[in-house]
Amino acid sequence: MQQRWPERLWIVRHGESRGNVARDAAQAARSHRIETLDRDVDVPLSDRGEAQARALGRWFADQPEAERPEVVLASPYRRARQTAVLMGTPPADLIFDERLREKEFGILDRLTRYGIEAEHPQQAELRRALGKFYHRPPGGESWCDVILRLRSALDTISLHYGGARVLIVAHQVVVLCLRYLIEGMTEEQILAIDREGDVANCSVTAYAHDPSAGPRGGLVLQRYNFVAPLLEEGAPVTAEPDAPMAAR
Repeated sequence: MQQRWPERLWIVRHGESRGNVARDAAQAARSHRIETLDRDVDVPLSDRGEAQARALGRWFADQPEAERPEVVLASPYRRARQTAVLMGTPPADLIFDERLREKEFGILDRLTRYGIEAEHPQQAELRRALGKFYHRPPGGESWCDVILRLRSALDTISLHYGGARVLIVAHQVVVLCLRYLIEGMTEEQILAIDREGDVANCSVTAYAHDPSAGPRGGLVLQRYNFVAPLLEEGAPVTAEPDAPMAAR
């Protein structure tokens, strides 16, 4: 029987972006809006984010050949694209998949938690009632919506890259929602992990295939939020949410 899952799967959150930095500044100033000039899809890495991506790339390059990715898939967002390339992936070899994109925030995009409470109090209340897993802001997505598109992405990965070593470069909510899917979690379990802290920029979540995991084998978690590669390379570690806590 053909192996369904990749032999190894690494999921990496992009490096720190200028949007992360702008968000922190807006929250500290209690501003309503995060001041960025770009569309979310076009937000680039910060200088620290570039250093993080290079450091992680050096760590992967130092691993034995059997411990390095063969296939690299990325969100088409600029910060994920830059992270993959700075890690050492030739642009021509990079596979973009829009299903790996950031969660869409709709009318809450670029608002801080102060802005959401002030400008869309009904949405703030609805989110408190439904929880982030099911709340879908107008024009945006819930975590469930992200999970639905990621189910399809995982099916594609299984179809085309079974037995391969695959690296995914994406976003914080994508990392968490992939954990939910791969490990068969409940809403309560994945939200408990989310409450423990943010996924660090350029951290590694790693899985290995285990033939004894389930009737057809499965992926077993090896590492989560692993930042030792950054520390070893002397790169800064940052763990900022991609969006206001009230919207994420």
